[in-house]
Amino acid sequence: MLPAVFWTLAFTIYPLGRSLWFSFLNYRLGRDPVFVGLDKFAKAFTDYRVLNSVKITLIYVLVAVAVEMILGMCLALLFTRRIRGQTVLRAILTLPLFATPIAAAYLALTIFYEEGGPLNSMLGLVGIKVPWLSDPSWALISILMLEIWQWTPFCFLVFLAGLHGMSKQIYEAVALDSTSQWQIFWRITFPMMQPVIIIVFLLRLIEAVKVFDYPFVLTKGGPGTATEVYSMFVYRTGLHFFDLGYASALAYLLLAGVMVIVLLFCGKMRSIYE
Repeated sequence: MLPAVFWTLAFTIYPLGRSLWFSFLNYRLGRDPVFVGLDKFAKAFTDYRVLNSVKITLIYVLVAVAVEMILGMCLALLFTRRIRGQTVLRAILTLPLFATPIAAAYLALTIFYEEGGPLNSMLGLVGIKVPWLSDPSWALISILMLEIWQWTPFCFLVFLAGLHGMSKQIYEAVALDSTSQWQIFWRITFPMMQPVIIIVFLLRLIEAVKVFDYPFVLTKGGPGTATEVYSMFVYRTGLHFFDLGYASALAYLLLAGVMVIVLLFCGKMRSIYE
């Protein structure tokens, strides 16, 4: 067990403890650290750059996770039926999962390129030109499109596994009383899928909250700060401005927020099983 214990202490527990200590310091590289207590945490609640990054991250997470889960569920319900070429289509739908996010972001950078990019070239045939990365609103939409493209297949696979694990006898019995597919889904499928839906939601929520690759490659947080998500602001604070104390405090606020959400949904799952 010694190698595993050493690895955990060296690369997990020690960095967590060290960064927690940094969060109580006014610590910049090249300067002597000064203990300031909770000042860095208090500063985060009044810093307009932090509040802006929180707002952008919330918009990003809510839109991305909601669309991914809805599309994933719709695709999973579609694939529970017999359709021609199902195996091939399923393989094609899961291909985005095998792309490294940073590589997918660089590929998207060429696709969204406004002058001569393939997407604008096709739209130009009908007289449309979209400022994908230079307009604040479209820049955020571009990042969301990439996120949804890559992670909808994950929701689809998990939901499909959950649907295949449900008893067919239940549906056979329900079919005798109702022919409404919506009523069957809302009253039977959705309640029985709740544990799977919560797990998928938590996994996608945690990943979406700490998104960094897509905005870093596509927009560098711009135009201005229009796509500066929380993780990017923490990165800039710590590794561009070398304010390690403030960056550590921001990182721990994110950790605390995510833990609260996870605990709330874990409580919901316990109530479902009870």
